[in-house]
Amino acid sequence: MKASTHFFRTALWVLPFTLLHSLSGAEEVADIGDRRELFVEDTLIESVSGEARLRLHHPVPREIVIEHDAPWEGSGSGYHSIFQDGDLYRMYYKAWNLTAYLNGNKKIRHYCAYAESDDGLHWRKPNLGLHEYNGSTDNNIMMASGPQDGFVLNAAHPAVFKDSNPAAKPEARYKAFFRSDEPLGLLAYQSNDGIHWELMSDELVITDGAFDSVNLAFWDEVNQEYRAYWRYFDASTEEELHRGSRSIRTATSRDFIHWENQKNLEYVDSPVEQLYTNSIKPYFRAPHLKIGFPIRYTERGYQLPVGEDKDKLTNAEKIEHWSASLRALPEAEHRLMRGANSERYGAAITEALFMASRDGVLFKRWNSGFLRPGIERPGTWNYGHQYVGWQLVQTKSALAGAPDELSLYAIENYWTGGSASLRRYTLRIDGFVSVEAPMEGGELVTKPITFSGNKLMLNFSTSAAGSVWVEIQDLNGQPIPGFALADCEPLFGDTLDRELTWKQGSDVSSLQGRSVRLRFVLKDADVYAYKFSE
Repeated sequence: MKASTHFFRTALWVLPFTLLHSLSGAEEVADIGDRRELFVEDTLIESVSGEARLRLHHPVPREIVIEHDAPWEGSGSGYHSIFQDGDLYRMYYKAWNLTAYLNGNKKIRHYCAYAESDDGLHWRKPNLGLHEYNGSTDNNIMMASGPQDGFVLNAAHPAVFKDSNPAAKPEARYKAFFRSDEPLGLLAYQSNDGIHWELMSDELVITDGAFDSVNLAFWDEVNQEYRAYWRYFDASTEEELHRGSRSIRTATSRDFIHWENQKNLEYVDSPVEQLYTNSIKPYFRAPHLKIGFPIRYTERGYQLPVGEDKDKLTNAEKIEHWSASLRALPEAEHRLMRGANSERYGAAITEALFMASRDGVLFKRWNSGFLRPGIERPGTWNYGHQYVGWQLVQTKSALAGAPDELSLYAIENYWTGGSASLRRYTLRIDGFVSVEAPMEGGELVTKPITFSGNKLMLNFSTSAAGSVWVEIQDLNGQPIPGFALADCEPLFGDTLDRELTWKQGSDVSSLQGRSVRLRFVLKDADVYAYKFSE
């Protein structure tokens, strides 16, 4: 299927629009069964019209959950792997201190440290007693960099996960990639408890890449295979590396050791940008959808004279051309100190984007910032800010009686003080993207689908005066008798799961297996997801 049949043009994701889509010949029909479908990409979207639009939502900042202030941690700590394991939340991260001085950088040895929580909000650093630091093993260091297992291990890029593969052996219940610096590549490790690790192979399992950010993998239950993502330099010269060539590569495996089908990620109508981490994983409520939070790296603030070549300037000369906006950002002293080492360390700013895919290779990447740097304050608007942990967890809402929400975690104070801070953010369940319309009204129509189930459930939100209606149509766009818009009882409220009702009731089982379209009509409302169920 050609790319143009998969997606809308970039501008259409920003402004209200009408788009009609047709295919030559017979139209493809997607069997969604009882899957939950979100609006994070448009494989199933036929048209959006009226004042409706697809809206990217943004996480809400909450509290700082961890200060990386232990002697073996510091301002360079990050690259968090986070997941819920039964009643326990686990976190693995790079413990590292990095300080910029005018005459060079001062670093300490890399470690992989461990933390845990009972609720995803309050975290503790248990004493693991595994590795010595300054003569004591009273610390939460899980893995240390250095010679190990015949390699020079780099513990700074952890990507730990609990393997959901039902065939995984007890001793391999937890898996992880760790980087080898000499020779360069990825090592496969396994663990029976998530704390004590052993090599799965005495050879590097992936060697084609840069591996200098989070190198991750997971079990893909839909395709019954492991899938890996890592950072890849798609460039032949150093100059190209600074012109937007940092990219992401993926591969698949049946055993976590032998990897094949390597491909660079492709994007729907997105510009070439430098992407550091990727944070990709199947969304747990819709595992056929892989969602990611790549970090966009941008160098800002130059006001060069006409004809001036930036690449021919010294660091000091580049800093002289910084704009007033760049100089006005928080912690100018730290920014200038970093810039004196390497000018881009001071001029670079990072933020998290959002993207989604069905096949794991072609992604709809939303070009607007998902997790922006936010209001200016100490520890923000710098290189390393808003690196999102891998990945989301479900946590209790602070509002009594409200449903659970999604928590994600991102770094502040990176490279600017004595310790990096990890802040929690929250988002509505399924709440990445919605089809939204103001009171003037708008519509979204799906492409042809078949389903299984006897009722249609929506995750939606309206104002007190707003409403959502759903019409079920045939392939020709005509309402099916009994399921027309005029037959639908309007929904209003704000809930994660509510049943649609028509005059004849809510039972849609008579339409199972039949090719249909869904027509959503909204007034002052958002719809985040829909699902047919029993």
